[in-house]
Amino acid sequence: MTSSTTAFIGSIPELYDRYLGPVLFEPYAIEVARRLPPNATRVLEVAAGTGRVSRHLLAAMSPAATLVATDLNDAMLVRAAQLVSDPRVTWRTADAQALPLGDGEVDVVVCQFGLMFVPDKPLALREMRRVLRAGGRLLLATWDRVERNDATTVLQELAVAAFPDDPPQFMLTPFSMPDPDVLRTLVADAGFSTVEVETVQRTGRSESAASLATGFVRGNPLWNQLVERGVDGPAFEAAVTAALVARFGDRPCDSPLSAHVVTAIA
Repeated sequence: MTSSTTAFIGSIPELYDRYLGPVLFEPYAIEVARRLPPNATRVLEVAAGTGRVSRHLLAAMSPAATLVATDLNDAMLVRAAQLVSDPRVTWRTADAQALPLGDGEVDVVVCQFGLMFVPDKPLALREMRRVLRAGGRLLLATWDRVERNDATTVLQELAVAAFPDDPPQFMLTPFSMPDPDVLRTLVADAGFSTVEVETVQRTGRSESAASLATGFVRGNPLWNQLVERGVDGPAFEAAVTAALVARFGDRPCDSPLSAHVVTAIA
């Protein structure tokens, strides 16, 4: 269960999708969806969020294929359903540690940037293996080290500087699985074979530094932790904007991204 300071609730889903989605998640949504086997007819997405990956999966799927897109956060799926209209997709609230499907029901399981938030990661991976048919495919992405995702590093450094005695910890979670060897072993131990881990570098492009700062500050659960500490929201967002401009420029604001993409066979 998520607490109010770590949940994607309130205005966060909309701001997350609008300001962070195109910059951080779109490049990898394209990367993951291009790995979808062309003959996949039953696809499960775990931690679908606002449906950014779902859109690309649906575009790559045949007219007869179906997608079950799940997430633990109702508010994220509500936003996804507003943005994605396709009769082939079913939105379902679900815990990755207890997937609501039978054994061997799907051809592909997709999970982009969700596993880091799951308390019991081996259990979640075993669940993904359980629902896959023999020979089915897992497509999984996790972030690389935060130091290789420079804009996020800027945000984390400013958050720590603003509250040195009690720094917000949320941003540590998305970057908690940066070791490709550990990731490969974790997936293999869940019963997968032919586990391949590729480190994929991309560029995140925001229309402006201010847009990216809005997403960073108010479009993820870090915002709840900042509010809990009495942040001056406009001042902190302005400081993030200024730091991003100084480091990456403005209009557009381009920053390097790095993530690991796993392909494994059940």
